[in-house]
Amino acid sequence: MATLEEIKAEVRTEVEAEKPLNKSVDGVISELTDEEYEQLITDRAESRFDVQENGWIEARLNAYGSINDQLDMMYWDNVNGTTTWKDHIAQVKSDNPKPS
Repeated sequence: MATLEEIKAEVRTEVEAEKPLNKSVDGVISELTDEEYEQLITDRAESRFDVQENGWIEARLNAYGSINDQLDMMYWDNVNGTTTWKDHIAQVKSDNPKPS
């Protein structure tokens, strides 16, 4: 996994390749200032770092399915003596591992 500083270096290279970047304020278009470029680099890098560090959480939440569906799986597992819900949860965790 990349550090925040490594990601920031990658983003800096990307932003440099995108220059010039413009903004519109009150209908007046102008290039970003040096400070705005730095803020853009910081914001993009922090966003990517957050996805790297915490993206597994959202991926798991999406993959688990609704609570209603999970309760239904548990009910039918209880009725049928199966392990569908446990297997589903194990698969979601396996497919979306928590970073160490």
